[in-house]
Amino acid sequence: MENNISKIGVFTSGGDAPGMNAAIRAVVRASIYYKKEVYGIMQGYEGMISGDIVKLGARSVGNIIQRGGTILKTARSQEFRTREGREKAFQNLKKNGIDSLVAIGGDGTFTGLHKFYEEFKVPSICIPGTIDNDLAGTDFTIGFDTATNTAVEAIDKIRDTAISHNRLFFIEVMGRNSGYIAINCGIAGGAVATILPEESITMDDLFAKLDEGGKTNKKSSLIVVAEGSKIGGAIELAEKFSKRNNYFDIKVTILGHLQRGGTPTYFDRVLASKMGVASVEGLLAGRNDVMVGIQNGKIVYNDFNTIMAHHHEIDNESLRIAKILSI
Repeated sequence: MENNISKIGVFTSGGDAPGMNAAIRAVVRASIYYKKEVYGIMQGYEGMISGDIVKLGARSVGNIIQRGGTILKTARSQEFRTREGREKAFQNLKKNGIDSLVAIGGDGTFTGLHKFYEEFKVPSICIPGTIDNDLAGTDFTIGFDTATNTAVEAIDKIRDTAISHNRLFFIEVMGRNSGYIAINCGIAGGAVATILPEESITMDDLFAKLDEGGKTNKKSSLIVVAEGSKIGGAIELAEKFSKRNNYFDIKVTILGHLQRGGTPTYFDRVLASKMGVASVEGLLAGRNDVMVGIQNGKIVYNDFNTIMAHHHEIDNESLRIAKILSI
């Protein structure tokens, strides 16, 4: 692992995800273990441009593995999209002697990092930190497990009131254009239907499904809706169904940013820790412009073009199981 890297910068960018702090901790401690200095860049690419950079030590990241959010803060930067903004960022890295980067975030973060590497050749590796689980090249992204567990816990509580009042709940979960959170919540929460961006369901299909439940005296129903649904969000679907429903009392719950916060699960902590160490070891081994991933339990490195050319598809078995169990 001998090379010229001496000072590693780490930052979080885009939407926050539970487990980001665990990843930061792993990057910092792995860097120190390999006798490299490590710096935290605050507010993502914004902090790189403004020079908001602090040196970190092993104790700087103590007692954060269990915390949600990110101690380095995060932001989306319009200025970094410009050549002038990226030049400012590069000059600030030079001023601090930072000669390599670890970014924690989603596809927007990786896109920015790739552009920066192309222009300035700063050795860089991305760690996938997003609750959406929508990045190819890894079975899981940091934050997905926690967000899904949070959503399922909420759905379980909603079910209690749905049963008590003969209610139909449309429950909207996050995930952007990916249905990973939704399909897993649908199966784990016992939903009668799950509306995904990846599937082409029609309102008539949904009406038929709910009418079938009404005919068999179903006392309550839960429909999980991914926020990227092509036929509308939870509020819109509830309004459409209420116009032809005479059986259920219809309610809507949008879980929203509740899913991004909270204590990360053990799975996300371990995943983030493995990826954090792998990012540092990857840099020291000469890997550049790649994303750390985990596939079949093993660490892998994927280049930018591979990640952006593919979408992390929902497996057909999950779709099949959800359909069988929704009767």
